[in-house]
Amino acid sequence: MCRSAALSRRKLWQHAAAAALTAMLSLLSACALKSPPPPSELREQTLSHAPLPEQWSANIVSEGAVQDGWVNNFNDPALKSLVAEALEHNTDLRVAAARVEQAAGYARVAGAAIYPAVNLLARGGGPLSGDGSGLEGAWLNASWELDLWGRVRAGRAAATAQYESTEADYIYARQALAAAVTKSWFLAIEARLQRSIAEEMVVAGERLVDVARQRLRVGADDEYNVVVAEASLGGFRDTLLQLEFGYQQAVRALEVLLGRYPSATLLTAEQLPALPPPIPAGLPSELLERRPDVIAAERRVATAFYGITEAKAARLPKISLTASVSTISSELFVLQDRDNPVWSAGASLLAPIFQGGALKAQVEIRTAEQKQALAEYARIGLRAFNDVETAMYSELMLRSREQVLNRAVADNKRALELAEVRYRVGATDLRAISQQQLDLLSVQTTLLRVRSEARVQRVNLHLALGGSFDIPPPAEPAPTEKSASDSGATQP
Repeated sequence: MCRSAALSRRKLWQHAAAAALTAMLSLLSACALKSPPPPSELREQTLSHAPLPEQWSANIVSEGAVQDGWVNNFNDPALKSLVAEALEHNTDLRVAAARVEQAAGYARVAGAAIYPAVNLLARGGGPLSGDGSGLEGAWLNASWELDLWGRVRAGRAAATAQYESTEADYIYARQALAAAVTKSWFLAIEARLQRSIAEEMVVAGERLVDVARQRLRVGADDEYNVVVAEASLGGFRDTLLQLEFGYQQAVRALEVLLGRYPSATLLTAEQLPALPPPIPAGLPSELLERRPDVIAAERRVATAFYGITEAKAARLPKISLTASVSTISSELFVLQDRDNPVWSAGASLLAPIFQGGALKAQVEIRTAEQKQALAEYARIGLRAFNDVETAMYSELMLRSREQVLNRAVADNKRALELAEVRYRVGATDLRAISQQQLDLLSVQTTLLRVRSEARVQRVNLHLALGGSFDIPPPAEPAPTEKSASDSGATQP
C-alpha cells in the first residue's frame, strides 16, 4: 500500500515536471528573438534617396566578379615581402587584433548567462577553524534565470553581433594596411625618381655655368649671364635638397608601417612597377555585401537592435529557479533536529516597480543608438560607392594626363636643345635657357607624379571594391571514383 502510494506520487511529480517543462519551452518559443533587418532591407531604409545604378558611372573596368590577391597584380616580389612584414609587425594592426579578442571574450561572458550558475562553498572544522566553532561541511547552490522575455538571449546576440563587427573591422584594417604599404612603397619610389630628375637638372646647370664662364673668358659674353647661370644652379641645388628630404620622409613613413625603426635605410626600387590591366569590379549592388567596413556597420545595427530588445525586456519581471544541497557537521557539539544532507528547491521573482524612469530611459537610449547605427551604415555605404567612383574616374583622368604630359616632356626637351644652340651662337641669353630648364623640370616632375598617382588610385580601387590582397588557398579537387577506390573507400 505504501509502496503503491509512493509510486503514484512519483508519477504525479514526473507528470507535473514534464508539464512544467513543456509549458516553459512553449513560452520560450513564443518569446523567440526577432531578427534584425537583413542587408537588403537596410539598404532600402537608409539609401532610398540614392538608388543604385546597374553599372558603375566611370566604367573603366572589365566585366566579372571582384578578385582577390591584388598585390600580385603588380608583379613586385619586394612589395609582397613588405606587405607580409607589415601584417606581422604593424602595431596598429596588433591593437585591432586585441580588440577582436576582447570582443570575443565579451560575447562568451554574455552567453554564459544563458546557462545555470552553480556555486560550491566548503569549509573545514576542528580546533583550527577560523571562528572556533568546529563547523565543517559543504553547500552546493544552483540558480537559473528563466529567460522568458529574451533579455539574456538579446544580450548574448548583441555581444555576438558586436564581436562580428569588430572582426569585420579587423579584416578591413588588414586590407587598409596592405593598401597603405603598397601606396607608401610607390610614393617612396616616386620620391627617389624625383630626386634623380633634380640631380640631372643640377648636372645640366653646372654644365651651363661652365659654358657661360668659357664665353666670358673669350670675350663672347658678359658677367651677367654667368651670374644668371649660377643663380639657376643654386635653385636646382635647393630643389634637390628638398626632394632628398621628401625621400627620407617617405622611406621613414614606410618603415613605421612595417614596424621597423624609422632609420630611412630601406632600399626602394629603381622604377615604378607597370600598371596592371583593367580589373573586374563586379556590380554596384554587390559592394555593400562585400566590403568589410560596410559589413561591420551592418553588424553594429544588429547590435543596437538587440540592445533595444534587451532594454525592453529589463522592464519585465525576472523569474529564477534555485536548488541547493548542504551538509554540516561539528566535532565540538551536536547539531540537533537537523537532517543531513538538506535538499531545497524554489523559485524567485524580481519585478521592477519604480526605478525613477531609468528603465524607460534605457530603452530611449538604445533606440537613439539604433538610429545612429542606421545613419552610420548609410554614411559608410555612400562613402564606399564614392570611393569606387572616385578611384575609377581618377584613373581615367590620369591616363589622359599622362598622354598629354608625355608629349609636353618631349616638346620641352626639344625646346631646351634649341635654346642651348641659340645661346652658343649668340642669338639669345641665358635667361631663355634657365626658363626652359625650369619648364622641363616642372613637366617631368608632374609626369612622374601622375604615373605614381595612377598606381595609387589602382590600389584605392582595390580597397574600395573590398577585394582582399590575400590569395585564397586552392580548393581541393573532389575525389573521383578511381581515387576513392585506390584509397580503400567503400563505394555506395
